Amino acid sequence: MSLSSPLVLVVGLMVTVALGWGVVVSARRRAGVLAAAGVAVPGGRRTYLGVGLTIAGLGVLAVAGAGPAAMVPVPRTAGTVILAVDVSNSMGADDVAPTRLAGAQRAARAFVEAQPDSVDIGVVAFERGALTTARPDADHSLALKAVDRLKVTGGTSLATAITASLSAITGEQVVVDRDGTIPDLGYWPSATIVIFSDGQNQGGDVEQAATAAQKAGVRIHTVGVGTPAGATVNVDGFHLRTALDEETLTLIARTTGGAYHPASDAARLDGIADSIDLRLTVSDEPLPLAGGLIGLALALLTGGAALTVLRSGRVI
Repeated sequence: MSLSSPLVLVVGLMVTVALGWGVVVSARRRAGVLAAAGVAVPGGRRTYLGVGLTIAGLGVLAVAGAGPAAMVPVPRTAGTVILAVDVSNSMGADDVAPTRLAGAQRAARAFVEAQPDSVDIGVVAFERGALTTARPDADHSLALKAVDRLKVTGGTSLATAITASLSAITGEQVVVDRDGTIPDLGYWPSATIVIFSDGQNQGGDVEQAATAAQKAGVRIHTVGVGTPAGATVNVDGFHLRTALDEETLTLIARTTGGAYHPASDAARLDGIADSIDLRLTVSDEPLPLAGGLIGLALALLTGGAALTVLRSGRVI
């Protein structure tokens, strides 16, 4: 238990002890006077029960005034979340109205707005390369602005999306070597990556990158934006067919202990924020006790006053 004003407790208890001692001295003098006059002294503990309750109430009130608080474990959603949004040319497809990217932006915004202040959110835009457009921060407006600025361009590298997100989490450049060597990134169990993509990977070893995240304790959720039937996009005058690759996105999620969330239409995209489970952490937080102690003090003071009046016809 902690006290916000220990001096109040010291002073309050000193006053309470002084009052108690004063009552004892007064009672002894009164008994002596009555005995000298040959008057029987009313005895028994019940005679002073009301006074005792009153003094006890004052003591409890002194403790309450010191601002006591108990530290209790409180589970809450916390940590770091990186939103990795695919901005490759295929995200311009319109099989999710109005486009895959617009749908991903809408879902990402809803996700950000649903998170408590205890979650730091960053944004990574990726195609063949990746760029951290908003570093993890408790100010969620920065993430929302970064999501709104996204535009389609280039190809897709889901491996780059993962390594760039890990870089944003650890604060260091993360590279998975071509020979399969996975770097030691430390352990980040409170970090989560959410990838919004159609899953069409065109570069990099996705499984190695996902394994690097898994070794670092980082869970990845994937959100599939698009439809298996696909659509045609116009890239530099060429008409290219593009479809949702759920298998790759599912592989990434399962490797890290996350989950794949299909979002083939606007309605499913709108519900993504509620379907993604973030890490629950337990932290010790102060629980104020003053309210309960004040209630107890008032009960003691009221009981003491009532008993004193009933027995002697006066409050003290």
